[in-house]
Amino acid sequence: MPAAKHVRRSVSLPAPIAKQVGRIAKSDRSSDNRVLVELIELGIEARKQREKAFFELAERFRNASDPEEVKRLGDKMGLMVFKDLMRRNAGKLSFAGCDE
Repeated sequence: MPAAKHVRRSVSLPAPIAKQVGRIAKSDRSSDNRVLVELIELGIEARKQREKAFFELAERFRNASDPEEVKRLGDKMGLMVFKDLMRRNAGKLSFAGCDE
């Protein structure tokens, strides 16, 4: 199997994040670049796991027949969606008619 092709990217990091990356790299005796790659890989894997958990929950919701179970699973799905919205919007959500 051929070696993975590397693509050069340029990113700007907030200063506190850059400091954390530098500290991790120093403690691991690694490069900042390697730490960033590892963190990105972990983030991608975490996102895939969240997506898988959501679809498994949706399947359980669709198959549930007990009204209490349907409500509990629906609430859990709503919470997952809301948390994802909060994460994507850095905690800044606006709702129609609620903005002043």
